[in-house]
Amino acid sequence: MILVTGGTGFVGAEVLRRASRRGWRVRGLARNPERAEGLGRLPHVELFRGDVSEPDELDEAMEDATAIVHLVGIVAPTKSQSFEDVHVRGTENVLAAAARAGIRRYVHMSALGVERGRDATGYFRTKWAAEEAVRGAGLAHTIFRPSLIFGRDGELTRRLTRLLRWSPVVPLPGGGRQRFQPVWVGDVAECFLQAARAESTPRERYEVGGPEVLTLAEMVRALARAMNARRRVIVPVPMPLARAGAAVLEAVWPGAPPVSREQLTMLELGSEADPELVAALRSDFEIEHARLEEKARAWTGRTSTN
Repeated sequence: MILVTGGTGFVGAEVLRRASRRGWRVRGLARNPERAEGLGRLPHVELFRGDVSEPDELDEAMEDATAIVHLVGIVAPTKSQSFEDVHVRGTENVLAAAARAGIRRYVHMSALGVERGRDATGYFRTKWAAEEAVRGAGLAHTIFRPSLIFGRDGELTRRLTRLLRWSPVVPLPGGGRQRFQPVWVGDVAECFLQAARAESTPRERYEVGGPEVLTLAEMVRALARAMNARRRVIVPVPMPLARAGAAVLEAVWPGAPPVSREQLTMLELGSEADPELVAALRSDFEIEHARLEEKARAWTGRTSTN
């Protein structure tokens, strides 16, 4: 059985659905499993209430598990959850519980750009610290570093499609010149599932990127074409102005503002994968390597493609 932390999140839910279709036993760990009751009704899927900050709950969740997919992470700190708490201490707790339970395989969600950005933002710094904990734990492991993950339920794609649906104007920090290698959530989930089922993987670290490198503006245009919302105007927002606006939001929206200055820094860094490591990914895992516009047509109802 595979234990998936963050089992009701964007990627975790896709992992559970795919495991269910194949008849593989999978247990999704979540702080609030009642919010995803539909997942718990899937064949071969069990939802388990638990928190990576509670070692006792982790010990119970790992009973009968043979592999762990660790997906828990946050993109912004809140009053109750810091980057240190979730990314570092949460990962350390999962690794310690895995060792106590004798788990043979551990598969970890990191982030593309973690090495380059570890001195620039708290998100990348703690993601790097979590990777270091994995490397030092002595477990057979695989680390995946995805670029921007897209899909029907993805936070960024949901925000952008909502904006494109209702507004003729799309403001983008820096004009949307930042470069990414967007990767479909289905391909990401496949990598995690296949790695968890394997005895080992040829590499211990993979960069997970899609088949095309796009600027943020090009991503917006691809979504607009998929939605048949072509008459949209991208309005560049100078980065100093965007940062000033984010500072105001941080002041009036404590906890988790819609956008923060740190998130703008991460945006500026972009997210392009090493071509050699993406080639290794395609060689070692069976994935679609799907394109953004193709999949966006499906979730906006323009084609019947899954």
